Amino acid sequence: MAITQKISPFLWFDDNAEEAAKFYTSVFKNSKITSTMPGPGGKAMGVSFVLDGVVFQALNGGPRFKFTEAISMFVSCETQAEVDELWNMLTADGGEESMCGWLKDKYGLSWQIIPTVLGELFASPEREKANRAMQAMLQMRKIDIEKLKAAFNG
Repeated sequence: MAITQKISPFLWFDDNAEEAAKFYTSVFKNSKITSTMPGPGGKAMGVSFVLDGVVFQALNGGPRFKFTEAISMFVSCETQAEVDELWNMLTADGGEESMCGWLKDKYGLSWQIIPTVLGELFASPEREKANRAMQAMLQMRKIDIEKLKAAFNG
């Protein structure tokens, strides 16, 4: 059964789209490369891949464009173990940590690794508690669920 998706992210790489697709499909469960479009010299020109049900396209387009934080991949995580695992894998080998759950991977693509509890705490009608959780989050690089909950609970 083919996965159909009307809109999908299209990622422009200098010359390592296939390498990046292999990396991303190794990081996320239920992921695979679905096709590779050959280019000059036997190197892939384009790659289609699926990350946990979301279809992505990647192109070896040359050095003209680079990724910026204006676009990021938002990943909802249920547990601290999932946050930790994805954070460690995506920051490995040259990735960079940033603030508030953001990071850049070794290809320069920005990711937000966010536990689902963050939204629940921030949406609380108890605004003072929600604000304490927000202030705690603003001090974090990788999001720490227990520290968020501790701040929320005072």
